[in-house]
Amino acid sequence: MSIQSSGLRLPPTITTTTTTNTSKTSHPLLLRKQNKSIQMCLASSTVVHPSQTSSIQIVGGKAPNWYSNGDTYEGADGEIDWPDLDADLQYWTRLLRPVQWYPGHIAKTEKELKEQLKLMDVVIEVRDARIPLATGHPQMEAWIGSRKRILVLNREDLISTSDRNAWAHYFANQGTKVVFANGKLGTGAIKLGRLAKSMAVGVNVKRKSKGLLPRAVRAGIVGYPNVGKSSLINRLLKRRLCTAAPRPGVTRHLKWVHFGKDLELLDSPGIIPMRISDQTSAIKLAICDDIGERSYNVADVAAILVQMLMRIPTVGSKALYQRYKIIAEGPGHSGKIFVDKLALQMFNGDVHQASFRLLTDFRKGKFGWVALERPPKQ
Repeated sequence: MSIQSSGLRLPPTITTTTTTNTSKTSHPLLLRKQNKSIQMCLASSTVVHPSQTSSIQIVGGKAPNWYSNGDTYEGADGEIDWPDLDADLQYWTRLLRPVQWYPGHIAKTEKELKEQLKLMDVVIEVRDARIPLATGHPQMEAWIGSRKRILVLNREDLISTSDRNAWAHYFANQGTKVVFANGKLGTGAIKLGRLAKSMAVGVNVKRKSKGLLPRAVRAGIVGYPNVGKSSLINRLLKRRLCTAAPRPGVTRHLKWVHFGKDLELLDSPGIIPMRISDQTSAIKLAICDDIGERSYNVADVAAILVQMLMRIPTVGSKALYQRYKIIAEGPGHSGKIFVDKLALQMFNGDVHQASFRLLTDFRKGKFGWVALERPPKQ
C-alpha cells in the first residue's frame, strides 16, 4: 500500500543498493562505491505534527571528502567538494514536491520592468551573497542587453571573507562590477551610489554635445524577491521611502525615488522565473527565504538544510549540537531524524515549528558564516 503525501505518491520504503551492474542505479555518486545503500523512508507518524506532514526522510549521498583532488574550496576549517554536494542536493530533491512560486503581480511587473529597463543608464542587480548563482534570473542578461550593470551581493555579513574573495575574483574575471553590501546596516550603500553615478557619467556628456541640459542618472534596481532591494534604497536615501520587510513579495509596484539631484532609482518587485527548472536552486531559495513559503514543505527544506550543514566543516555536527544539544551522527545522518528529535525536545512533537526554527536560525546567521554556493571553475 502506498501513502499520499504533499501531492506525491511514494512507497513506504525505497532502498537503492549499488552493485557491479551500474545500470541498476541512476544516481551518479552511487557509481563510485560498491555495497553502499541509501534508504529513503516516510517520517514516523509518532513525531509528525498532524498539521504539517513531511514528504520523505532524506538520507544518503556521497560521504564528504574534504581533501579530495576534485573541485574543492578551502574554507576557514577545511575543504568542501562542492560538485559532490550539489549532486547530493539534486538527489535529495528528486522525489520532493517541485518548488514553484509565481504570484500574479510578478507577471504584470515583469512586463512593466522590461519596458522601464529600456530607459535605464545603469542596472543594479541585487543577489543573495549566500547563493549568488541561484538568485540570478536566467533572462536578466537578455533584458539588460548592452546597458551597464552593477552586481550587488547583499547580506555579505552572512558569508566568510574567503567566500567574498572567491566571488569577487569570479565576477571580476567576467568583467562585472561587484559591490558587497549589508542592507540592514547600510554597508556598501554609499559605494553603490558613487559607482552608479560614475558609470553613467557619459550620459550627460552626450546630452551636452547635443545641446541638451544634463539630467539625473537613471538606475533600476532589480533582483529576486527578498534579496534586499528596498532596504538598499532606504539606506542610500537615509530614510524609509520604500516598503521593506524580511519576507518575499512585499514590494508589488514599480516606484521611482530621487537620490539628490544626480541620481534616480527605480525600486521594483522581486522577479522570479515562471517555472524553476533547477530544483537544487529552488531549495536554496527556500532555505534563504528568497521565495514564498507556500511554495515548499518547510519540514522537507529544513531536513535538507541539516544535511547540507553536516557537510560544511565550519558548521557540522558540533555547531548543531552546541545550538540544540542534539547529536547528529555523521554526514550520512538523516536530516529528517534530526528535525524529529528537535520537534520532540523543544516543540512537543510539532515538526513544523521545529523546521521553522532551524530555517530561521540559519537565516539569522546563528551557525556562523555559511555560504551555500561557491564559484564554478573558470
